[in-house]
Amino acid sequence: MNILIGGAWPYANGSLHIGHIAALLPGDVLARYYRGKGDNVLYVSGSDCHGTPISIRAKKEGVSPKDIADKYHGEFKKCFEKLNFSYDYYGRTDDEFHKKEVQEAILLLYNKGLIYEKEVEQIYCEHCNQFLPDRYVEGVCPKCHSIARGDQCDNCGSLLEPLELSERKCKLCNSEPIVKNAKQLYFSLSKFQNTIKENLDKTQGNWRINAVNNTERYLKEGLCDRAISRDLSLGIDIPIQGFNDKKVYVWIDAVLGYLTMSKKWALENKKSYEEFWDESAISYYVHGKDNIPFHSIILPALIKGIGYNKLPERIISSEHLTLEGKKISTSNNWAVWVPDIIEAYNSDALRYFFLINSPEKRDTDFSFREFVNSNNGELLGAYGNLVNRTLVFAKKYFNNKIPNGRVDSNIKKEIESLYDLIGKFIEQGNLKVALEKIFEFIRSINKYFDEKTPWITVKDDLEVCGNTIYNCIYSIANLANLLSPFLPESSAKIKAWLAINEDKWEAINPNCGVSIEEVTILFERLDKKIIEEKWYNF
Repeated sequence: MNILIGGAWPYANGSLHIGHIAALLPGDVLARYYRGKGDNVLYVSGSDCHGTPISIRAKKEGVSPKDIADKYHGEFKKCFEKLNFSYDYYGRTDDEFHKKEVQEAILLLYNKGLIYEKEVEQIYCEHCNQFLPDRYVEGVCPKCHSIARGDQCDNCGSLLEPLELSERKCKLCNSEPIVKNAKQLYFSLSKFQNTIKENLDKTQGNWRINAVNNTERYLKEGLCDRAISRDLSLGIDIPIQGFNDKKVYVWIDAVLGYLTMSKKWALENKKSYEEFWDESAISYYVHGKDNIPFHSIILPALIKGIGYNKLPERIISSEHLTLEGKKISTSNNWAVWVPDIIEAYNSDALRYFFLINSPEKRDTDFSFREFVNSNNGELLGAYGNLVNRTLVFAKKYFNNKIPNGRVDSNIKKEIESLYDLIGKFIEQGNLKVALEKIFEFIRSINKYFDEKTPWITVKDDLEVCGNTIYNCIYSIANLANLLSPFLPESSAKIKAWLAINEDKWEAINPNCGVSIEEVTILFERLDKKIIEEKWYNF
């Protein structure tokens, strides 16, 4: 099976915060799981290096937009690598190949009559002497009456045009802008109402409920055509005569990146990208709730308009992650920045907490105290303890080797059913419950170890003791395998200790008599006092 997984493109205008990781991490779990199953996976994403936020940052710092994009693109890549994201291709929107592909797509849509010219009223700041990009306009949202940007309301998630806002202000100088006429290019999104509706009806069983509700709302209101050209200094040049001084609006630029990076990956690896955009493939799109309409409405319309029939069918859209009970705010510096946290803590400890505390169906909260409890209680106290005490016991009493034993039929049956159950949960994007089920099994094997009292049977009946330890090692080997999509670093360590080279989504049988490599601690105990001193002053 061919599996395309697209992770949302973070804006290269500032560091990633923990909310980004909570939304994007499910994509890596999916990619690792499907590779383990033996499927053909293409997992792509990249940095969004265009758009107003980058221009704003560059202006503030007195550098070029490219300097800002380069800095944060490099930082993003390091963060994703440290957290063991396994992208097949991580690109950027200012890549020349991407630019050329987007321009060709714009021309194709224009020649098909799906992009047309329109004279429109635009927001113009007389003080700044320029048409204002959408994000430079701030005002009151017509839907929920919160303060919103000119392109989207973060409070209710509505896609907006600047003219829809009331009490408008220029974000650059805080003056009240005027309305002027200008020519822009529009994409005929309204023509795809039926296409989007049919795709939703056919695939919504594989969407998160927030994506279903959000998309249904737009369809009920009726899709409106959207401007695709903007008076910006940063972006991809519009390749249509009379509009050469304008740029491609960032929302069309970024979502087409899934297709352009698929093509670039194929080119560089001498492979085919078409099989991932064929109707027989499975496609996942992983992002936060703010990005839902871009993936459930705009992307499928563009893809269909260009000529592909593989529309988004599995949408894994997270709710928000709050911080210590309050909404994350980058402008108020109320955030935990990923470059800081990845230097301080084990990557699997972070991955585990973001997944077990994932905002899959509702907003969840990141608390350092809960992070410590999660690490010390579940990872160290349950999983790490099982691994450590079993392998140390085997090394001490069975000459550093995996003892002879026969798998208990109940344990074997439970593990085999876990592969099936966990696989189904992962495919549905239900990662939290998948982890909970695995840790239920970990606790049951800890109980098995205690009930079998190997510290007593090692003196009374070495064969019985060896069988107990073998069953625990059999369970550990399979736990490492089941957890490899979630916790790749610790899983790789355990497999190396047990000389297991298999990386398939099926039950593993450790070989009796195999030497156990030097065992180290999987997870360190975290001190609450140090955590509070380090993080509770921010």
